[in-house]
Amino acid sequence: MTTHHLTTAAPAAADTLGAHIRRTLGLALPVMVARAGILVLVAVDTAMTGHAGAVELAYYGLAMATQMPMLLVAIGLLMGTVVLTAQAEGAGVPAECGGVWRVALAHAAVFGVVFMAASQAGEWFLGFTGQAPDLARGGGRTLVMFGWSLPAMFLYVATSFFLEGINRPLPGMVVMLIANLLNAGLNWVFIFGNLGAPAMGAEGAALGTTLVRWFMFIALAGYALARVDHRHYGIRGAIADARGVGRRLRRIGYPMGLSHGMESSAFAAMTLFAGLIGVVEVAGYQVAMNLVALAFMCAIGFSTAASVRVGNAVGRRDHPGVRSAGWVAAGLASLVMATFATAYFLIPDLLTAVYTGEAAVAAVAIPTIAVAAFALVPDGVQGVLMGALRGAGDVWPATALYFVSFWLVMVPLGYVLGVGLEGGAPALMTAVVVGSIVAVVSLAARFHAVSARAVARA
Repeated sequence: MTTHHLTTAAPAAADTLGAHIRRTLGLALPVMVARAGILVLVAVDTAMTGHAGAVELAYYGLAMATQMPMLLVAIGLLMGTVVLTAQAEGAGVPAECGGVWRVALAHAAVFGVVFMAASQAGEWFLGFTGQAPDLARGGGRTLVMFGWSLPAMFLYVATSFFLEGINRPLPGMVVMLIANLLNAGLNWVFIFGNLGAPAMGAEGAALGTTLVRWFMFIALAGYALARVDHRHYGIRGAIADARGVGRRLRRIGYPMGLSHGMESSAFAAMTLFAGLIGVVEVAGYQVAMNLVALAFMCAIGFSTAASVRVGNAVGRRDHPGVRSAGWVAAGLASLVMATFATAYFLIPDLLTAVYTGEAAVAAVAIPTIAVAAFALVPDGVQGVLMGALRGAGDVWPATALYFVSFWLVMVPLGYVLGVGLEGGAPALMTAVVVGSIVAVVSLAARFHAVSARAVARA
């Protein structure tokens, strides 16, 4: 039945710094919890798999390194959902938002099937990159299990972007909190073989995640259909110019998918480099990278807030609001990331103990986490600036800057320091620090240039 409640007016411009901060935090905090929840799923998987043994953790790390670019490419391809929805809301035409969501769901389904099929070749791909046969087999089997979850994950992302674009981020946070509780229970069953299930190790973690991702989509889509005003937001009925909406989604999504793909595949390459060094090295590096990614999800909350608030300002033709929304989000993110960085630098041993009890893995992870502390602020702020540029519809130049930062700087430097000079996982993480610094400096310069001129709707 069509609902007619929970209607919101288009957001007005913020006229003070305090108003900008309150609105940014109001959007960022629920998104931060929801996005961090995605990585908490991975963190719990990593920690519980780590206690099943270093080999199982290596399988999981290689599968995740291969899956993550697929995830982030598809998320980038769907980024136009939040941009077009936020711009329509800011322009006072919310009836366009539901059409954007429905077209995005169709795209998400196609991307999910394509990447699910690609996951079947995991063992071949890992073998092609030079991993040992046992690592390639175990990682490949785990990746196949992950593949069954990708359609659900992308459908969930499209739905969460729609809700965030209409300034409704709280339901995604609630669904994610429930999902994490469910995931921990399923891991206990499938990783360790409780309640009569076989002990599946890394594959069990992937199976639990697959079931959870399908729950996430069904729950969030159910909320959107039951609690969002169908008429006000155009959720039912014919979509005006559906092909045109699809073209606009792809025009934003292609460069965002490419930029996410370049960034995530570059980080995946670093994990694969660790795999070339050995099982213990890749297990320790996976612990450190999981902590980096967990902190980065908090930055993603501010990145989404920047995208939505910059998009709203573009829709209102509020040029000063574009500039303020971006820089306020970047400033707040830097404070949060600095807090994480301090903890990572001071207590890497305590953080490592959450993931593994094996001394050899800890000996790799602890110094790598200490180095990772220096990557957190530049990595987080560059993610927020990318979100601000995305909200302004300026994506191709930022994509080129990602290519320079991560593929021309970070990846070659990582191979030289980590593999060539045998510096191991801490040296690989040093390259991450350098690449993130190059990215934040170049994206800051780009946003300064974009926000200095008027910006039109995408």
